[in-house]
Amino acid sequence: MNKVILHKQELRKELLLKRNSLMPSDKISYDTWICRELENVILERDCKVVHTYLPMGSEIDIRPLIQKLLQYKINVVVPKTLKNRCLEHLVLSSLDELEEGIYGTSHPENGIVFYGKIDVIIVPGLAFDEGNYRLGYGGGYYDSFLAAHPNALSIGVCYPFQKIAEVPKE
Repeated sequence: MNKVILHKQELRKELLLKRNSLMPSDKISYDTWICRELENVILERDCKVVHTYLPMGSEIDIRPLIQKLLQYKINVVVPKTLKNRCLEHLVLSSLDELEEGIYGTSHPENGIVFYGKIDVIIVPGLAFDEGNYRLGYGGGYYDSFLAAHPNALSIGVCYPFQKIAEVPKE
């Protein structure tokens, strides 16, 4: 195994441990602030379609933001994780009608596939650097998705300790 892959694996473990160890009160404060900032960007840009992840584990909980977007009648699209590094993009109409997917993910039950233009993509990750490189979970799902939507504004969300000097690149 090459050094970059090994470094990525070690970095993933370290950042997951830090994220899982975040004090609940700090997590709530960060999550609330991040949701508010994302909402401001989305509303200022008059976004019509927002693609976002559905949080799992200790990821930033953006469900309050998603709920507001649905109330504002903004189209919310979420990924359904498929095998072989593929994502299917489904329209979300409610946070109450979700089913469990692979790798601990969730997606809309009986979701309608979305094929239109996306204004903003909210991207989860384990680390981000100043060059806008991202370290994910290692599946490569978002890499090809982001490359296929170069005109959408991509916003990576993370806690302060997840901003690092440089994400290792292969």
